[in-house]
Amino acid sequence: MRTLLIADMHLSNDTPELNQGFYRYLEHTAKGAEDLYILGDLFDAWIGDDLLDTPHPLSGVAHEVIKRLRALSDAGTSIFFIHGNRDFLIGERFINACQATLLPDSEQVELQGVAAVILHGDSLCTKDEAYMAFRAQSRHPEWQAQILAMPLEQRLELAKSLRMQSGDANANKAEAIMDVTHAEVVTTMQRHGVNIMIHGHTHRPKVHDLTVEDVPAKRFVLGDWDSEHGWDIVVEHSSERHPEPVLRQFSLIQPPGSDSESH
Repeated sequence: MRTLLIADMHLSNDTPELNQGFYRYLEHTAKGAEDLYILGDLFDAWIGDDLLDTPHPLSGVAHEVIKRLRALSDAGTSIFFIHGNRDFLIGERFINACQATLLPDSEQVELQGVAAVILHGDSLCTKDEAYMAFRAQSRHPEWQAQILAMPLEQRLELAKSLRMQSGDANANKAEAIMDVTHAEVVTTMQRHGVNIMIHGHTHRPKVHDLTVEDVPAKRFVLGDWDSEHGWDIVVEHSSERHPEPVLRQFSLIQPPGSDSESH
């Protein structure tokens, strides 16, 4: 029994090597897993599920992703999805087509017996006041309805503009502002009553040791994927010991096999 968690693939029509690497991962690594959790930013941008009805190049990528995830689900793997800051407009149509389950922004889960809170991670970056204001706006149903009512081409241009603005703004922000706020991490873990947190978003893969209510705790940060490498966390069921999540980087040319803990 095995659970996998991934985030920040940022798939697009401009990332063919990355896309193929993700498909390989689903076929060779995720095959046979009990659960696969996708913790946001599966796509570099998503401007509405009606994209699936258009001839846009990203639509072709999306249909391929749906086909691969549905095949994994049909084979018995439960797939769970949390919105990221790039793909928060993914809707029920896409989720249902993949035969996946959409989770809230943060969720307490049992990973092979390990209690953990999982989330994309952007909600933890509370020192970035400008982004937090945009996040609050962009998650509002009325704002989303207004955006989705726009013509598709306008939404594509808006997504491009937002990515450029984000890049320019981030270039002028201090590193500490763009990372998670420790107090928010602790508060979130206390609220869920766990000592394990798993998230992505910051693109700073690492396992952090901390203390929550005088109890040792760990925060696992997933890395972002590129044309050569991917990141995941694997939790293997074991009857002999309490399972420990393992953060790993791997080659997209030859991702880990379904029975491998590391590569």
